[in-house]
Amino acid sequence: MSQSATPANDASTVHGDLPPGYRARRGQNWILLGLTYASYYLCRYNLSPIAPELMRDLNLDKSQYGKINSGRDGAYAVGQMVNGLFTDRLGGKRALLIGALGTVALNFVFGLVAWSSLPGMLTLLVLIRSADGYIQAFGAPGFIKINTAWFRRRERGALAGIFGAMINLGAIGAGQLARLLASGFAVPLLVVTLTVPKMDWRYLFIIPPIAVLFIVILMYLGVKNTPEEAGYEIQHDDEPPDDSTERVRLRDVFRKIASNPTVWIVAGAYFCTGFVRRAIESWWAIYLDEIWHVGKDSSLFAAFAWGLPITATVGSMASGYISDLLFAGRRAPVAAVLYLLQVVMTALVLMVPHGGTASAALAVTLIIGVSMMCNSTHSILGTAAAMDLGGRKMAGCSAGIIDSFQYYGALLSGWGLGELFIYVARDSGVDGGPISPTIWIGSMLPFGLIGAGLMTYLWLKNRGKRVAGA
Repeated sequence: MSQSATPANDASTVHGDLPPGYRARRGQNWILLGLTYASYYLCRYNLSPIAPELMRDLNLDKSQYGKINSGRDGAYAVGQMVNGLFTDRLGGKRALLIGALGTVALNFVFGLVAWSSLPGMLTLLVLIRSADGYIQAFGAPGFIKINTAWFRRRERGALAGIFGAMINLGAIGAGQLARLLASGFAVPLLVVTLTVPKMDWRYLFIIPPIAVLFIVILMYLGVKNTPEEAGYEIQHDDEPPDDSTERVRLRDVFRKIASNPTVWIVAGAYFCTGFVRRAIESWWAIYLDEIWHVGKDSSLFAAFAWGLPITATVGSMASGYISDLLFAGRRAPVAAVLYLLQVVMTALVLMVPHGGTASAALAVTLIIGVSMMCNSTHSILGTAAAMDLGGRKMAGCSAGIIDSFQYYGALLSGWGLGELFIYVARDSGVDGGPISPTIWIGSMLPFGLIGAGLMTYLWLKNRGKRVAGA
């Protein structure tokens, strides 16, 4: 028999209107889901930290490296649209399992192909990474689908922040593993010290999938799709009571979500977030290598490898709590401020002269600040707003549409920026020269301004109203 969360003043309930044991069971769900999605990022963020080595060993230019990134981002965008709909029928847990097993297999294949001397190497790597992007697109809709059922609107901003924190665990893992593999490391045990020698960069596509496989097995055994599956029942304050087991047609789901103008405004802003977020993620290691001539043993590399995910975590959690506590679950006001701060920091980076140690530290600090603002909007728009807009029945589709636009923006930051770097270097008479910091950072400025404009419009348009996702 399920345990109802209503009425709120029932003596049998604890923590307000949640039934006894609900929070603990939800916590178990959340931990396993968070670890699973964090493990996805071990297999997603494992390319950019070793980009300089990959380009040198495989003789790739910036445009070719950008094609590998854009192939993944483009396929991920398509996958979000398609797989978001499928997730609303498959269920979140099954979607997460499909994505995890797929990325395990495709990362292994990417690493093995990069070790080979097969003809058409670039084409193969683009195709493999693209397939990996598509299959990983089962992850976010699955995660959001499950958590929408377990968390109500007034709790989702905080959840989105924690979701961002879990993502960044994967980012930290990928960056630190790349550094350790490049230099070797020692593990002190009880009686001996295990010494791991320097390893080839290709192992970054062999080791992370093993961790993903272990974690996804735990997830599949311990996660429930809905509170009802675990014997609980809660009333969502943003949805009427209904049969949570009822199945809806994919066509009806898509029509309802796609007809909501707020979805497209949020998606447009998320497009801007996607460009900036992926522009930083894809090119920071190359920026350090070509502009500041430092490697993985430098303090600047460590600053990026640790600073990007840690500040993203802080920003995601803070923005989520602020939108929940100070704005009653409204996302647009917080997002508008974040975009404006991103614009200010981007402009400041452009003023920093690229020469001298002090300038390097200042430039890196400001770029990390831009990333922090960008990842904060990523959290509250791509997770919290998507959950609000879709509700428990259509969260997969809502998340898929919105998140796909992030990766349409990301498409431009891979191949597009790569081609632009080559063009600018050739135009200045230095064919194959270093990336231009002015082009790299300057390209982010208009996207921050557009994002700020869209979120300010949504904020003012719905001021004083209770509108899902706004």
